[in-house]
Amino acid sequence: MRSLLSRFSRLSRSSPSSILRSPLCHPPPPHRLFALEHPIRESFPGDHLKWMSVGCRRGSKFATGFTPLEPKQLGSIIDLERAKNCSPEELVSVWDDYHIGRGHIGTSMKAKLYHLLDQRSITCRHFVIPLWRGSGYTSMFIQVQMPHMLFTGLEDYKARGTQASPYFTVTHYTEYADSKDVVLIRGDVVFTSKLSDSEAKWLMETAQSFYLNDVRYKLVERFNKETHEFEFKDVLRALEMPAL
Repeated sequence: MRSLLSRFSRLSRSSPSSILRSPLCHPPPPHRLFALEHPIRESFPGDHLKWMSVGCRRGSKFATGFTPLEPKQLGSIIDLERAKNCSPEELVSVWDDYHIGRGHIGTSMKAKLYHLLDQRSITCRHFVIPLWRGSGYTSMFIQVQMPHMLFTGLEDYKARGTQASPYFTVTHYTEYADSKDVVLIRGDVVFTSKLSDSEAKWLMETAQSFYLNDVRYKLVERFNKETHEFEFKDVLRALEMPAL
């Protein structure tokens, strides 16, 4: 693992009102469909926070001494009963609009894609993605343990190991996967000094692309199963980033 990370280091130095008028759905205004949110101290259950590193440190416990983040239950964000009356399109629209400007990222995916992501992450829980900044990039380390995805800086992980804290967390809500073919997704930036909302959104979408695209997923498999064959420059090439 350390030799693999060292190779990375050498390389390192990216509307509701119409719903209300719809005869198919009669939800209340967003402030009633969604629960009021308060400043929260969220912590992931310990079972979801295991930074299982590649190689000899696989299975090590995550963040000893750190209080991890616990995602909000969907019922504390949205009125589940009222949302049942929405069409899939209306639910997604309200969900997306609600999160704009609230310091969170709201998006969604089809249930089929979620199940593929879930299936592929079972044996490939980790990956590294470069985030372009200015004239260079910083590498982000990812853990996928559905329904959660965690992102932290690779350098922080190298320096602090299991003490490294996530910069960004993503939670998938599957309550409407069967009835509406929709999985709601919420992203929370834990450290705004480390990651902007736009960077977090790009990371989430890019991580999804590596797990859902067949060609890109081969790199994820190589990282997790054939570490000695993994080349970070292949990730850079896939993202059309220069090898500095």
